[in-house]
Amino acid sequence: MIRIVLVDDHAVVRSGYRRLLCAEPDFDVVGEAASAPEANALVQQVRPDVAIVDLSLKGSSGLEAIAGMRARQPGLRVLVLSMHDSAGHVAQALKAGAHGYLTKRSEPEELITGIRAVMNGTRVLSSDVAAAVAPAPLDGLTPREFDMLRLLVHGESVQAIAAQLTISPKTVLNTLTSVRQKLGADNDFRLMHLAARLGIVEFGGAVPA
Repeated sequence: MIRIVLVDDHAVVRSGYRRLLCAEPDFDVVGEAASAPEANALVQQVRPDVAIVDLSLKGSSGLEAIAGMRARQPGLRVLVLSMHDSAGHVAQALKAGAHGYLTKRSEPEELITGIRAVMNGTRVLSSDVAAAVAPAPLDGLTPREFDMLRLLVHGESVQAIAAQLTISPKTVLNTLTSVRQKLGADNDFRLMHLAARLGIVEFGGAVPA
């Protein structure tokens, strides 16, 4: 049996995945979590083979969950299942330790075959992100830096970012300074513009060249 945990902050979504996966004779869903701390504790408790992880979680990100779970159980296979399809999100998930990345537009069969594939050591990418290659400007960011950039450009304040990531506002400010230096953006407007171009944030209109 392949022991699976589901990490998603929507109970209804987890319930749907559970019904789908438990219909497979060789799958056993052994636990669910809605946040990175819950996921870390769950992995230590039930020792699963595969974790299905969303990138948007309560109070933290899926990137933190991926890194934390794999630190606690290095042999764990991680398959991301996310609404995000930008190259930056894919690259950061793989950098954090994921073995595959599917979007929530994927067919149910893709999730089932994806789980078996990552268990066999194969990297899995859904068809809508398979051609995605991380843009060069994001290559140098750590998963934590990427998380802070994502939260900032989605309108979160320094204090809110600090609270979500359980760090001090000073650490947030210092890290965002490092992000700006790495990306060559001297202010938040330039960061927002770059984030839109890289698919990290979307606007209603076109982004100027």
